[in-house]
Amino acid sequence: MSANRLQQLKGHILPENKATAMGSPSPLTTHVLNTAMGVPGSQMALSLYRQDPSTNAWSLITSGATNDDGRCPGLITKQMFTPGVYKMHFDTAQYWESMGETSFYPYVEIVFTIIDPGQKYHVPLLLSRFSYSTYRGS
Repeated sequence: MSANRLQQLKGHILPENKATAMGSPSPLTTHVLNTAMGVPGSQMALSLYRQDPSTNAWSLITSGATNDDGRCPGLITKQMFTPGVYKMHFDTAQYWESMGETSFYPYVEIVFTIIDPGQKYHVPLLLSRFSYSTYRGS
């Protein structure tokens, strides 16, 4: 079995919500799934923003890329996760271009409101070249 496949299996067996650098799991997680090909959306660049309620300006919290399992652990610490409006920006054009494909959507932005930061929020992105969907998971 290839090392890459073993890593994918490990990602499904171990908890997705790995500890962040601060030692506690992220209260916000995501998982990108390429539904057209039936595989995780790996190596997709993404950024997390919080909206300033007084100016409506977006402030970058973090940026990174999904791992081989389509996940991006450690998005935000519990201490930084406060009530407010958040946005996840996914660079879908770059993802599809890396596979020699084009996409109708150059990026996807998911905007959501956090009222109770004590809860865990999972915001997956299900994606094909011509469609996408999301939902609040657990």
